Amino acid sequence: MSRSGSDDDDAVASGADTVRIDKWLWAARFFRSRSLAQTAIENGRVLLGGQRVKLSRHLRAGDLLTIRIGDDERTVLVRGIDERRGPAPQAQMLYEETAESIERREARRQQRRVFVEPGESIEGGRPTKRDRRQLAQLRTPDGGRRGGDRR
Repeated sequence: MSRSGSDDDDAVASGADTVRIDKWLWAARFFRSRSLAQTAIENGRVLLGGQRVKLSRHLRAGDLLTIRIGDDERTVLVRGIDERRGPAPQAQMLYEETAESIERREARRQQRRVFVEPGESIEGGRPTKRDRRQLAQLRTPDGGRRGGDRR
């Protein structure tokens, strides 16, 4: 009998169709390594049923996960359990992304196409010394010189 005495804990203890959440995220190829998956879980980027989870949490088929990676957020339904990492087509069989999640990601992708980040429009890279002097002349009343009237 487990410490708390619940049937739920007994199923996890026996390992019946469950796997640690970090192993599953790695096997489903959401993260390149288990340590990256663990970091994401600790930082609250992986939610189970809308709640933060601990690394030791076990997943089972039917659980609903929300995973944030960078700007993308996916909501997936766990379809299969595997703690071994396989090829990508096999990994995609472990989950199913919800229709709402697909729509949100597509809308976000369209927004990124329309809205250009300010830093992406800058051409030429870092300003040269000449460019910096011209900017200083525009910004300061003394023409970019320091130290008063010295010439």
